[in-house]
Amino acid sequence: MADLRAELQRARGIARRRPKVDPEPPVPPPLPPGRTVVLPGRGELFVRSVDGPEGGSFPVLLLHGWMWTADLNWWSVYEPLGAAHQVLGADHRDHGRSMRTEGPFTLEDAADDHAALLDLLGIPKVIVCGYSMGGPVAMLLAERHPEKVAGMVLAGTTLDFSSGSWVAAFRWRLMPLFGGVIRLGHFEWIVARHLRWSAEREPDVAPYRAWMAGEWRRQAAKDIVDGGEAMAGFDMRQRAAALRHLPSVVVVPTGDQLVEPWRQRALAEAIGAEVLEFDGDHFVNLEGPKVFAPAIVEAAARVAARVSS
Repeated sequence: MADLRAELQRARGIARRRPKVDPEPPVPPPLPPGRTVVLPGRGELFVRSVDGPEGGSFPVLLLHGWMWTADLNWWSVYEPLGAAHQVLGADHRDHGRSMRTEGPFTLEDAADDHAALLDLLGIPKVIVCGYSMGGPVAMLLAERHPEKVAGMVLAGTTLDFSSGSWVAAFRWRLMPLFGGVIRLGHFEWIVARHLRWSAEREPDVAPYRAWMAGEWRRQAAKDIVDGGEAMAGFDMRQRAAALRHLPSVVVVPTGDQLVEPWRQRALAEAIGAEVLEFDGDHFVNLEGPKVFAPAIVEAAARVAARVSS
């Protein structure tokens, strides 16, 4: 009940009427250079890259969550992570600035895209770091292309999203209704309110609120619904043991309201991963850069130390 009360308070805070504000320029935070690359026989991916220090630790491939872009997910992480690693952050297919496909979005296709990206860039092996939906893509990359993955950081994610509680099952069954809400334009209103609320609470977010709103709008309704349906159908529970050989850390925001912390701890147990917990909810990547970025950097350092030993 305490979690439900907290979520109701959050919803009331987001929905509260606010004075109208003048439009602000969508100035982004400092971001590393980005470019669009063509994957032979597949299509285009937009990727940002940080060179990292000479002789640095293992490269890290950042995989973003559902409805986000790489920049929305990782804007606070690129620079501190790049102090020790070469860093890549790519938009998945049907997300952000990357390719729009004719068929439905699948997590397997996204994993194969990132394997092709590593081949194109001549990077033999990475620590793969996935947040939320990026976690399943990371696990599928390790399963389908094991030669490319040295270790994993999995944050705010799970082996499956819809089992174990009626709340989770009901949430994913509402996906067609959610698509209707998006198509009617109501979701953009909710996002705008959410970002106003976040900017009021977090000074580090406030300068980039208008930019974040623009990044959210890169997703079409079909892309969002297809991604949600792919997540609803994901189930790695019977195959997770095959990943136990990989050095891994599961990063758990202890207030996560969308991927319950018990799911994240079950993921860690299934793959034999170390657990790193911190205070935050599922949107901490947007709202809490001061706690989110250090947690990801620490987790990557722990995995890199085990890979190198």
